[in-house]
Amino acid sequence: MWVKSWKVAVWMLVAGVALVSCRTAAPERGVDMAKFNEKDVGARRAQFVDVTITVDPATVSAADKQVLTHLINAAQVMGRLFWVQASDSGTALLKEIKAKAAENKEWQVLAELIDIHAGPWDRLDDNAIFYGQAPKLPGAAFYPADMTVAEFEKWIADNPDDKESFQSGFTLIRRQEGRLVAIPYSKAYEAELTLAASELRKAADLTSDATLAAYLRSRADAFLSDDYYESDMLWMDLGTGENPSVVEVTIGPYEVYEDNLFNLKTAFEAFVTLTDVAETEKLKKLEGMTDSLEANLPIEDRHKNFARGTSSPIRVVNVVYTAGDTRAGVQTLAFNLPNDERVRHAKGSKKVMLKNVGEAKYHGILEPIAKAVLAPELIPMLSFDAYFNFILMHEISHGLGPGFVTAPDGSKITLNVALKETYSGIEECKADALAVYNTMHLVGTGFLPADLGTHTGATYLAGLFRSVRFGISEAHGVSNIMQYNFLKEFGGITYDEATGLFGLNDKLFVEGIAALSKRLLEIEALGDLEGARAFIKKYGFMPPEVAKALEKLAHIPVDIRPVYTYASELGAK
Repeated sequence: MWVKSWKVAVWMLVAGVALVSCRTAAPERGVDMAKFNEKDVGARRAQFVDVTITVDPATVSAADKQVLTHLINAAQVMGRLFWVQASDSGTALLKEIKAKAAENKEWQVLAELIDIHAGPWDRLDDNAIFYGQAPKLPGAAFYPADMTVAEFEKWIADNPDDKESFQSGFTLIRRQEGRLVAIPYSKAYEAELTLAASELRKAADLTSDATLAAYLRSRADAFLSDDYYESDMLWMDLGTGENPSVVEVTIGPYEVYEDNLFNLKTAFEAFVTLTDVAETEKLKKLEGMTDSLEANLPIEDRHKNFARGTSSPIRVVNVVYTAGDTRAGVQTLAFNLPNDERVRHAKGSKKVMLKNVGEAKYHGILEPIAKAVLAPELIPMLSFDAYFNFILMHEISHGLGPGFVTAPDGSKITLNVALKETYSGIEECKADALAVYNTMHLVGTGFLPADLGTHTGATYLAGLFRSVRFGISEAHGVSNIMQYNFLKEFGGITYDEATGLFGLNDKLFVEGIAALSKRLLEIEALGDLEGARAFIKKYGFMPPEVAKALEKLAHIPVDIRPVYTYASELGAK
């Protein structure tokens, strides 16, 4: 899981990439290459401010520079694959628009916007079309364009032997001779994955870090076998060897946000980063807290999950380069991986905090938002430490609570299978609520400093408004509007109609966070799909006072468009 709400210069896509997808012909997009709404496109592009994201070159050895170069090459493959996963026409469209931009500069803004969103659909505006005519498919390019949810579920019911492959996170669903079939990623994307595997092996040969080399070779093998278990296990050990490198890389198919039909299919992404050793050491005291936090969850003991591995390493890193799913739309601030419950059961999960990205967002976006919508008495309560801690606790909280539930047939299934299309929104909402709940608990025990408790509420409230701007059809956006509506109903969040500003009732806020955490954990513990749907229906709406507040924020960028200067120095596009 990653935190987009708390997710570069335009990179060139290689023309003519051979991707064997076995997909039926894409529906006509109806693109009019003669004109576009320049004013609308310009306003949407203005929602992203270009920000330089760099690292200190002095922290990188000559050998690691070579390693980073190969990792960036592999990451760029992940970027191309994500575009193919997101839609049938994205890469061809971007190529056409860039050709237009070379002739007429007014098209450059459109090219940048399509690049930001990985297609002509605004991810901040419920995937509104800003170029062309065709809507974004809920199943992206993971499924046949004309396949329905009912057809998919009926096929599995009628063909139980296909269930595992159809529900796998590493297959595409296609039509062949009138039948639905599952195509492994390793076959569908064989040429590109072979190239990425080669780059990982070259990086492995150059690094002196044995654990990093082992991970890279195993991940290269996984690209060609679709078996990511061993490499996920090895990824947990990065930075723990005898001669640890500062290079921290995460690469492959992970998150299911792009699959809005079932939240089943994983999208390719990459984070190429350097460990901030000093900041990582500061957070080591939080490692190993999993069981005590699990024990404190506000649910019945029978639903608590002590079966997961207790390892919970935390890495603070600075980003060199990102690609793929994480780079589309809103930029990721942190992530908690792996998502494979087998790995979590055996070894736990690792939290990775992207410090240089977080600092850019906090000072450039969150502070101006807070000053525009929060009551004056809350402004002095804002702090980057509270913001950074919230992100950390959010990622830790993804690793808490139920992991498997019992299906009607008695089998054990993962939460994303049980909760279907509701999973991402419910899980993100749970992690946010528990981030505050766990912070207050650790402040109460004296484990965390008291000032974090003082600053958490105001910083959290400002964060809700920042994230809701991402659009409430997106998992993080709907998660935040549900939190707002629940806590407003509970009395924890207040609204002054005279001033149009928002405040907190401290006592009811803390109680409301506990109640929200309890409700979401119960939904997950029971695999309660209908309960999840009812919760989203009740709380996943845009209230008028928030819509009005968002109008006041129109002059503030919604997110950053990172320009990775050090990666450019290493040859990245």
